[in-house]
Amino acid sequence: MEKVAIAKVFIEPESPFITRSVAFPSLAEGELLVKIDFSTICTSDLHSFFGRRHACSHSVLGHEIIGIIEKMYTEDMYDYYGNQLNIGDSITWTIYAHDPDSINAKKGYPQKSEALYKYGHEQMNDTYQLNGGFASHCHLRKNTTLFKLPKNLSNLEAAPLNCTHATIAGALRLAGDLNNKNILVNGVGMLGLSACAMAKEEGAKNVWSQDIDSKKATNSLKFGAKKTFIYGEGEISPAVDAEGGIDVIIETSGNPEAIEYCLKLLGIGGTLVLVGSVFSQRDLTINGEYLVRNLLTIKGLHNYIPEDLATAINFMEKAHLKYPFESLVGKTFSLQELDEAFATAQNGGYYRIGILP
Repeated sequence: MEKVAIAKVFIEPESPFITRSVAFPSLAEGELLVKIDFSTICTSDLHSFFGRRHACSHSVLGHEIIGIIEKMYTEDMYDYYGNQLNIGDSITWTIYAHDPDSINAKKGYPQKSEALYKYGHEQMNDTYQLNGGFASHCHLRKNTTLFKLPKNLSNLEAAPLNCTHATIAGALRLAGDLNNKNILVNGVGMLGLSACAMAKEEGAKNVWSQDIDSKKATNSLKFGAKKTFIYGEGEISPAVDAEGGIDVIIETSGNPEAIEYCLKLLGIGGTLVLVGSVFSQRDLTINGEYLVRNLLTIKGLHNYIPEDLATAINFMEKAHLKYPFESLVGKTFSLQELDEAFATAQNGGYYRIGILP
């Protein structure tokens, strides 16, 4: 009997998902089929579904995914660390498959590899239909970097690893050595909370947070922030100058006004890392002389490299009992309730909504 998977297919913004039965694929070299264990609705999924960013019609959204290996092209397959993979292993993976021989990959940017294939973003075709998280199975292509999951992590902790936490690991990598540095995290949604905790674990002297939402700002205290600020209410500078100023800002909101504001908060030699600017927006107004005289650096990160996902997994394995990441998945729906799940996520009451196949 032919085995069949179930996928919830995105057609166009704000239209109900279509349920489709998909025959299990024939695997090519380097490929495997994963039975999805759990997935979460990322903010970028909301941007896609509600038309704030382009998304391919007839696609399977969702990229924060974990699963169990159900089928492999060959038994001779290995994870990032060289550990042999087996049927039944619980894994996560990079949100993309890349060409290691491409120009950008050789430069150190595999996430910008030519012909990159991103899970949860690609149009379905005859060969690759199970290409996102909101389905019963996911078809992983060759040159997707795979990781066995630590056994001490719950599904709620593990599912966001390959997007939220890996992205922040990449942002902190770009920020450089955080030991004894003062860090401000602007915007403490899921990305920002991860940044607070990870910066704290990497030896930051002080971790401060800023948000327009006082409840979110207060919640960041549970994730390593020492002090919080409400955006637009009062001056940050007097409070942080006494501690030596701000060395690094991790900006997760993507709001142009907030970015311009953050730039002026940096101390001499400071670094601003942008990770939230992933939707259409106006150009920034930046003064070149101000950058030069203050020795400032601006860096941007889109997605991440496999090493960052390794860092994120290592962080979560060691620190998951110190920070309540499990609580951030506020509600879980079945795959058949995906429309209701997206409506709930859009209302903004939860950091993440979970989906059970």
